[in-house]
Amino acid sequence: MTAPVPEHPGPPTQREVPSGPEPYIVVFTLWLLVFSAASQTMILSPILPRIGTELSIPDAVLGTLVSVYSVMVGIFAILAGPVSDRVGRRRILILGCGTMTVALSLHGFVTGYYSFLAVRIFAGCAGGMLSGAAVSYIGDYFPYERRGWATGWVMSGAAFGQIFGIPLGILMAARWGFRSPFYLFAVTMALTVLMLIVRVPQPDVFRSRERLSVRGAAANYVEMLKRPEIAWAATAFFMMFLGVSLFVIYLPTWLEREIGLTGDQIALMFLIGGVANVLTGPNAGKLSDKVGRKGIVLLASVGMSILMLLTVRVVSDPPSAYVFFFFSMVLVAMRISPFSALLTALVSDERRGSLMSLTVALGQIGFAIGGAVAGPLYADVGYASNTVVAAISILAMGMIVWFFVPEPQRASS
Repeated sequence: MTAPVPEHPGPPTQREVPSGPEPYIVVFTLWLLVFSAASQTMILSPILPRIGTELSIPDAVLGTLVSVYSVMVGIFAILAGPVSDRVGRRRILILGCGTMTVALSLHGFVTGYYSFLAVRIFAGCAGGMLSGAAVSYIGDYFPYERRGWATGWVMSGAAFGQIFGIPLGILMAARWGFRSPFYLFAVTMALTVLMLIVRVPQPDVFRSRERLSVRGAAANYVEMLKRPEIAWAATAFFMMFLGVSLFVIYLPTWLEREIGLTGDQIALMFLIGGVANVLTGPNAGKLSDKVGRKGIVLLASVGMSILMLLTVRVVSDPPSAYVFFFFSMVLVAMRISPFSALLTALVSDERRGSLMSLTVALGQIGFAIGGAVAGPLYADVGYASNTVVAAISILAMGMIVWFFVPEPQRASS
C-alpha cells in the first residue's frame, strides 16, 4: 500500500538562499552537468559518418546508436525519480554523473557496432538518472521566486554545448578520431562529480519515506496523474517535445534540398540559434520570477506557432534562415525556463523528482512519436505539413499551460 500523493502544496515554501558564493557555485555545477550531458548527446549525430567509416558500421543501423540512448533515458528517468525523492537529489546527481563519466570513458574501447550500442545503452542509463534531477535540485534549493533565474542559467548549458562543445568536438573527431570528443566530455563530467561532492550541499527538504519498489513507484505515478493539474502539465510537456521533433528533424534536410544551404551554413545557423538561447534563457527565467510563468509560456508558444507556419514563406536564402532560426530559438528559450520552474511547484518536495522524471519520460515519448510522424509527412506531403502539425502542437501546449496548469501565488518579499 502506498501513501497518497500530496495535494498541490499551495504557495511555495518560503526558504532562503544562503548568502555568499554558494548559490552561484550550485548553478555553475548544474550548468556544467547540463553542458556535459547535452554535448555528449548532440555530438553523436554530426560524427555518425566518421563512426561508420572508422568502425565499418552500415548506414542503415547507425541511427540506432542515437535512438537507443533516448529509449534508455526515458526508462531510467522513470526509475530514478522515486529514488531521488527517497535518498535526496545530491546522491542521485553524484551517482548519475559518476556513471556518465565511466560510460563516456568506455567509448574509447568500442570496436564495432555491438560494443558501441552497449556503451550508448550504458550512457542512456546515466542520462536517465540525470534528466530530471538538475531541475528538481533547483526546486529543492532555491525559493520559487529565484527558480526561473537559476533554471535559465542551468539550462543554458545545453546552448553553450551547441555553440562551443559541438564545434570543438567535431574538430577533435576530425583530427584524433571519433573517440576524442567523448574523452573531453568525460573530463568535464568528472569535474562535475568533484564539484558535487566538495561544494554542493543536500538541501534540507522533506524526503519520501516509502519503501522503494517498482510496484510502489508505478502506483505513485498513477496517483500523480489522477490529479488534473499534473495530468495537464505532463500533456503539455509531451506536446512541447512532439512539436519540436516534428519541426526540427527535417528542417536541415528541407533547407539543404529546397533552399540550397550547405552543411557549413546549416552548422552556422545552429550556432546562431545557440547564441539566441544563451541570451534569452536566463533573462526569460529571471523575468518570470517577477511577472509569473504562464503568461511568458503562452506568449512564446503563440509566437513560435506563428513562426512555424511562416517557415516555408519567409525562409528563402541563408541570411533569412539565420534570422528565422535566431528568433525561433529565442521563443524556445522563453518557454523552457519558465515552464520548468513552474513544474517544480506543482508537487511537494518529496514528489518533485518523480514529477520531473515523469515529464522527461513523456517528453522522450513525444519526441520519438514526432520523429516517427515527421518522416511520412515530409515524404508524402512536404515540409509545410510538418510546420503546420508542429505549430498546432506548440499552440496546444501553450493553451494547456494557460488554462489548466495552476501557478502558485508567489510568496511576498
